[in-house]
Amino acid sequence: MRSTRIAAAVAAGVVMLAGLTACNKGGTNNGTGGGSSSGGGGSDAAGAKSPLEAALASLKTASQQTSDKKSAKIDGTQKVGPSSRTMKGAMDWSNGINMTVDITTTGGPMAGKPMKAVYTPQSMYMNMGMPMGGKNWIKYDYDALAKKSPLGSVLKDAMQNNDPVKSVNLLIASGKVQQAGKEDVRGVQATHYTGTVDVAEMVKMQSKSLSESDLKALEAQLQQAGATKETIDLWIGPDNLLVKKREQMDGKNASDSTVFYSDYGTKVSVTPPPASDTMTPPGA
Repeated sequence: MRSTRIAAAVAAGVVMLAGLTACNKGGTNNGTGGGSSSGGGGSDAAGAKSPLEAALASLKTASQQTSDKKSAKIDGTQKVGPSSRTMKGAMDWSNGINMTVDITTTGGPMAGKPMKAVYTPQSMYMNMGMPMGGKNWIKYDYDALAKKSPLGSVLKDAMQNNDPVKSVNLLIASGKVQQAGKEDVRGVQATHYTGTVDVAEMVKMQSKSLSESDLKALEAQLQQAGATKETIDLWIGPDNLLVKKREQMDGKNASDSTVFYSDYGTKVSVTPPPASDTMTPPGA
């Protein structure tokens, strides 16, 4: 069914839109191994931090502070090729990902039709705004997706082991970041950081739960899409919390996603739809 393929693409896209760049959740390097137009490793003779070291230190603080909040409201946009989608909702990352979002797509067969997505640590559910097979919701079980293909394992890992600070941690791990000044983000005076990560390098930074075959499948998919690099821009508020993120991936179907984060610590209530109103798409 074409509609179920569209649902899968939208559901996966929303995960990335929510800021869930898949990368190693573990330790990061100290920034001395990567280059940066902001300066490079080492301190000056007076012992002051270099611009690179200062940026990395600030991002490490932001990563910890943001992660500790455990939940937030989110809204943003994602553009892939000629189509785009907007979303608004809330997510909780205290124990896996629990998230609810409302989605509107521009371009394509679902243009203008409101959709809903619900995410739990085990499954994702899509409501396309129209019944399919007598059911209102399409269910994608992460374990089932992982058994189907290596890319299913990558998707499962992205669904279960990520949170908004993944983009922050990716820049920290790369050691390639610079401060780009202060900017107003919806009334908040935020510090802007930017960096570019090569796709091959990004693949190496994926979660340790992924096997070598999973990583090779991910790299092959990115190469097939012509992707070579991802540019990440982050805006950190005065309270050391992430308030905005933008990720741009090049390639045949270049993607550009921007997400705003607010109301950290908000209560997120996620209730999966009843089994009687869900269907599993063929092959899923």
